[in-house]
Amino acid sequence: MTGRKSSYLKLLVFVPYLAYLIFPQVQRTLLGTLFPATEELVYPRAGLLYLFGEHLLLVLLSEVLAFLSGLSLGIVVTRRWGEEFKQPVLDLSALLQTFPPVAVLTLAVPALGFGFAPAFLALYLYSILPIVRNCITGLSSVSPSLKEAARGMGMNSRQILFQVELPQAFPAILAGTRISTIINIGTATVGGVIGAGGLGVVIVAGLVRDNTAFVLQGALAAAGLALAADGIFELWNSRLSVVSSRSTDNNRN
Repeated sequence: MTGRKSSYLKLLVFVPYLAYLIFPQVQRTLLGTLFPATEELVYPRAGLLYLFGEHLLLVLLSEVLAFLSGLSLGIVVTRRWGEEFKQPVLDLSALLQTFPPVAVLTLAVPALGFGFAPAFLALYLYSILPIVRNCITGLSSVSPSLKEAARGMGMNSRQILFQVELPQAFPAILAGTRISTIINIGTATVGGVIGAGGLGVVIVAGLVRDNTAFVLQGALAAAGLALAADGIFELWNSRLSVVSSRSTDNNRN
């Protein structure tokens, strides 16, 4: 219950956060209170809501592809015919995350140019490890006796995967996706360096102009998005726990 209250509180913060995103006057009032000596408080070249939309699009697209790739790899390496690839897949995905996003961008820009594509590639590579690792952990932890029981009921391998293994592994997969998404939201600000848009544009402009108000304007927007995403995942996980406990009680009765 405490977890659900915590997630609801995080989502409640989203109301003033929306006001901050939508209304420049709210941004000026807040930043003006913190930086009274600063003349230019709000980034003038693009609205914060527009940059937020670019940021969200970049995060969503890279995260969806990372989820699909991570889930597919996790399923493949937990099959009997793919077990030999489990450790190489984990090692490779871990290796990809050791590279700083800026290094990936530096290598990607000569091949892909400036803009959306290299930022998307960097975020995708950086997001895939938590999903792959948790997917493998979740699928590997499914009880063999449960799978044997399903097989005894006449289920084939595909039915066992979709009706038994994935539902059992879903909490672990969801936890990995949650970690990946939060990392992705923060890392996406790096895209502002190479013209990919997003909230990083404001932060980079603040660093270039030595304007702390700009930096905080973008950082608050990115932090609010991360908190909102975390609250949504936490609420989702709480609901899954409630459903799971009810199902267990029904089976006992």
